[in-house]
Amino acid sequence: MDLHDFQDVAENYDRYLEAMYATDDHHEHFQEFYLNLARQYGAGGVVDVACGTGAVLLYLAERGVEIDGTDLSAEMCRLAAAKAEAMGLKLRIIPADMTAFSSGRKYSLAIIARSGFMHLPTQELQEKALRNLREQLLPGGILTLNTFDPWPPIQAQQMRTTPEDYTFRLEYVNSAGNREKIYNAITYDPYSQQMYGNWKFVEYGAGGEVISERIRPLRMRQTTRWEMFLLARLCGFEVTDIYRGYNGDKEDLNDISTASRYRENLIWILKRKD
Repeated sequence: MDLHDFQDVAENYDRYLEAMYATDDHHEHFQEFYLNLARQYGAGGVVDVACGTGAVLLYLAERGVEIDGTDLSAEMCRLAAAKAEAMGLKLRIIPADMTAFSSGRKYSLAIIARSGFMHLPTQELQEKALRNLREQLLPGGILTLNTFDPWPPIQAQQMRTTPEDYTFRLEYVNSAGNREKIYNAITYDPYSQQMYGNWKFVEYGAGGEVISERIRPLRMRQTTRWEMFLLARLCGFEVTDIYRGYNGDKEDLNDISTASRYRENLIWILKRKD
């Protein structure tokens, strides 16, 4: 199981992300970014892959985008569906693995927002997901997904870390109304290119006493940009653009030096080749 498969994580997902992004602006304007992509490419329908609890899915649906959602985590899908119902939105939200997802229709735009693609822990699964999602697209359809350029100083530090070497990440108020702290212990394997380890959730009572402690596993894969170019080509896509973060700054596809200058999200725009 992965971090997001647990009910307690799903129920608190929106809450701890809000606290995380209050001090980390790498996701500022991300909803508006995907709305612009939907308006540009989504005339034939949109699917939000790895939709989580619906941050992108519901934002786009509320603004008139024809969109379905899917996520590997049934708990995430359940919460997204409940939020959609509360908003008066009738959406199809389908629990499924992105390597096998099919809703019975085709889309002109498939979105894998934030770190969804990186939760595929092997290159084989990445390839399988890309090939499958290509088949869910209309001719000329667009798939967008995120990676980030692996950063050697951080990798070197993580290679010396064990899955029990916890560092404080953030504090927030959980769904029970209690203060909760999150600690990360993440290590890196350069051979598999996997980041793996644990998140520790420590919950406190009104008097400051610890009332629960939960350990949840996490495993993600780092993919270099040149590996991503090759994967895209292998799986029937053409890279048309790479955005550096959500503010509309584009990478020069032919300038390899940008990998050493920037440490932001890379948002890939892949076009289905026919």
